[in-house]
Amino acid sequence: MPFNPPLLVALAALASALALACGRPRAVDVTNEPLTQTPDPATSRREAMVRHQIEARGVADAAVLAAMRRVPRHLFVPPGLADEAYADSPLPIGHGQTISQPYIVAYMSEALQVGKQHRVLEIGTGSGYQAAVLGELAGEVYTIEIVAPLGEQARALLERLGYANVHVRVGDGYGGWPERAPFDRIIVTAAPDHVPPPLVEQLAVGGIMVLPVGEWYQEMVTLTRTTDGVVERRTIPVRFVPLTRSPAP
Repeated sequence: MPFNPPLLVALAALASALALACGRPRAVDVTNEPLTQTPDPATSRREAMVRHQIEARGVADAAVLAAMRRVPRHLFVPPGLADEAYADSPLPIGHGQTISQPYIVAYMSEALQVGKQHRVLEIGTGSGYQAAVLGELAGEVYTIEIVAPLGEQARALLERLGYANVHVRVGDGYGGWPERAPFDRIIVTAAPDHVPPPLVEQLAVGGIMVLPVGEWYQEMVTLTRTTDGVVERRTIPVRFVPLTRSPAP
């Protein structure tokens, strides 16, 4: 047979194809294939919490929903209750106090209408969870806890998580934080039997306060301070632990 280069090339290609068909291994370039990552279980639990407990009940503020998705709620409950952290219920945190259910935290945060331009006062730090959510939303957060062990634990955890804009004080929150007033927003996470007058005085004109009020029967109250006085609106029935006061001297 005469020398025929095109024919030899064709035969070589055929031999290669036959070899592959017979199972000869070949190199595969996987450098550009996407890597499968295992999702963080807490992230998926927070997403389910937001969808089924919060959005489903009508909370729609995008910033609030994003904050609820970011804050690791399981770190703000006792270790033995971490598996229940994203359940649709309040949980005990010791010293007769509780962490509010996720929906209530989101509801109150939305009612406050918090922005980065706002200075917020919180009465009742507890474990620090609501303060962390507010820290995601506001410029500055000042939070007061009367139970010293809870306040110190909350301060340490908030610092560890990087919430430099959240400032914790241990003390009686009924009188507010006068040296940092006025506040654009005030939230109370325990129930007094009346609206504390010092907190109204420390609310800026145009500011909003959200708090539960009552003893056996409690209602969520939203106050707006205007140049003419205070406008009060009562919304939903709630159940909070009572607002604790320091003993009278």
